[in-house]
Amino acid sequence: MTSLTEFIRRMPKVELHVHLEGAIQPSTLLTLAQRHQMPLPADDVEGIQRWYTFTDFPHFVEVYMAISERLRTPEDIELIAREFFQGQADQNIRYSEVTYSPHMHFLQKGLSFEVQLAALNHARAWAKETLDVDAGWVIDIARTRSPDEGERTVDWAISAMNDGVIAFGIGGKEVDNPPEKFATAFAKARAAGLPIIPHAGETVGPISIWSALNVTNPVRLYHGVRCLEDPHLVDVLRQQQIPLDICPTSNIYLGVYPTMQDHPLPRLLAEGLYVTINSDDPPMFNTTLTNEYQVIADTFGFSAEQLEELVMKAVRVSLLAPAQKQALERAFTSEFAALRSQRTS
Repeated sequence: MTSLTEFIRRMPKVELHVHLEGAIQPSTLLTLAQRHQMPLPADDVEGIQRWYTFTDFPHFVEVYMAISERLRTPEDIELIAREFFQGQADQNIRYSEVTYSPHMHFLQKGLSFEVQLAALNHARAWAKETLDVDAGWVIDIARTRSPDEGERTVDWAISAMNDGVIAFGIGGKEVDNPPEKFATAFAKARAAGLPIIPHAGETVGPISIWSALNVTNPVRLYHGVRCLEDPHLVDVLRQQQIPLDICPTSNIYLGVYPTMQDHPLPRLLAEGLYVTINSDDPPMFNTTLTNEYQVIADTFGFSAEQLEELVMKAVRVSLLAPAQKQALERAFTSEFAALRSQRTS
């Protein structure tokens, strides 16, 4: 009989909320630092892993900026994307919707969006052919940037809608940076038919989610866990079945909840909200998507059937083309049936 841990390891998966720059492994960051002669606080993998480990939000920003600064060339971008895809394949994550932030690389290094996208898509083509995994790019802008920079970024995203880009979003510091700041950029995205997936309701409560709903008309929300603080908001999210792409371990590391036992995942599900499970910035939070499923199984006693349903929910609200989505759902249904038979045989 296959154990639940083995079931989780082997089950097919989809990931909808993961950041490419936030998924860089310590060993890869060391390679980049050595390549560009840009020293880091440590010079071995163990030391980088200790430095990576989240302590507070300013430290998180420090690490994120250090990573960004060492991505100097298109070859660097392709390297991190290839290694990301290999890591996804190792977890049987067949499709990912990957947030990427091109504006910082444009500002820091003068890398045009076209050059960055070509590097990403070289890696994506390699992954499809070599690993049989695929992805779509969610292009985002940091909330701390200016409205004009947001418009520049959405123009890039719109220009690549037929070249791997599937959505536009905002991320970063919620406090004092409401979605209204980028209202014009969101209007451009909607006019072009580009889906919007904003981060909201993590470090700021329901007001951030209300703003995201009113200003962006999102297809999904990244995080959104603090909706539970407003019963009317919960009603709206339930009625409209707007998915929340939550990242349990990230919520704990960022101090949204003190422990995993305090995480509201069971209540979100009990309220009839649409939830998917994701890893966010996995090495920075010492996690993986596989680990996220293991943690919620261990903490909340979820069964294999409940985990399967969470995976299938992610498939159903992905931004794959309808035919691709249907094919993936059929494949996953068959694979889960085989896994279930091994658990009960």
